[in-house]
Amino acid sequence: MLDSRARALLRALIAQYIRDGVPVGSRTLSKHSGLDVSPATIRNVMADLEDIGLVSTPHTSAGRVPTAQGYRVFVDSLLQVGAPDVREVQQLRARLPAGQGTQQVLSGASELLSAMTHFVGLVTVPKREQFAFRHIDFVALDGNRVLVILVFTDNEVQNRIIQTSRPFSPSELEQASNYLNAHYSGRHLSEIRRDLVRELRETRSAMERALATAIDLSEAAFGESDPEDVLVAGQTRLMGVQDLSDLERLRELFEAFSRKRELVQLLEGCIHAKGVRLFIGEESGVAPLDQCTVVTAPYGAEGKVLGVLGVIGPTRMAYERVIPVVQAAAQAVGEALAQR
Repeated sequence: MLDSRARALLRALIAQYIRDGVPVGSRTLSKHSGLDVSPATIRNVMADLEDIGLVSTPHTSAGRVPTAQGYRVFVDSLLQVGAPDVREVQQLRARLPAGQGTQQVLSGASELLSAMTHFVGLVTVPKREQFAFRHIDFVALDGNRVLVILVFTDNEVQNRIIQTSRPFSPSELEQASNYLNAHYSGRHLSEIRRDLVRELRETRSAMERALATAIDLSEAAFGESDPEDVLVAGQTRLMGVQDLSDLERLRELFEAFSRKRELVQLLEGCIHAKGVRLFIGEESGVAPLDQCTVVTAPYGAEGKVLGVLGVIGPTRMAYERVIPVVQAAAQAVGEALAQR
């Protein structure tokens, strides 16, 4: 419910503070706001903005700085953000690893997000359940252990060592892999588990032993084993950010990056968002991020959302620059995954 003058002054104050990083005084605003108003009038408007919690006055200065609520008003109603730059999308697409699996593409995306924004880049990793498998091989190890080599349709290769209920001979393993490759290539893991159980119940033919072997192996081979839920890059870049220079605050941030659980929960809550979503300050619900902003966007391919990517930086960030970069990265990652 701000009038046009208060909106203009708040916009000018936040733009000036993002640029310089020092509290903004009334005389500075009088010079840079483009309004024909006196410093005294500006002081009155600033006092009103402070009363409603959009700006605050640091103890060491008479100037004012935006609060998290002030940034929220700025982002929601005062900031004009254009569509992602076509050249930037092309640049991102060209720099993503070519001919690699999903994990390599997403790892490259988190590194690029960090490099382009100078903040922390992060990308959630889709569950393997979302991709069909192309080929499987079983290799007998010692005792009841079997090496499973899974190749997925997105070029991802996973090696898993599973513990089986009994030892299997090389011929049994070969028969099971041949059966799975012949009948289930191109299917999703959950479908394979379901249909194998159904077939085992229905069949009474000579294939029953092969089916029993296949289902015994697939129970462990097709289980959940994603190595990482979220890829994080560029954490050390925050050590050079003036607003996050407090050592205790940095320690809490790095512990949150190490645990990842809270980050995963935050990002997974954005998977159905329409476009870019921001968490400013305490909005994230993650205490170590109280002085940070998280900018996220979902990515996907062929009409299906696969995950979320974004950046973490200080609340004093160039939003008009960071938001389009995140949008462009989501678009480029989606295109790269669609090609696979």
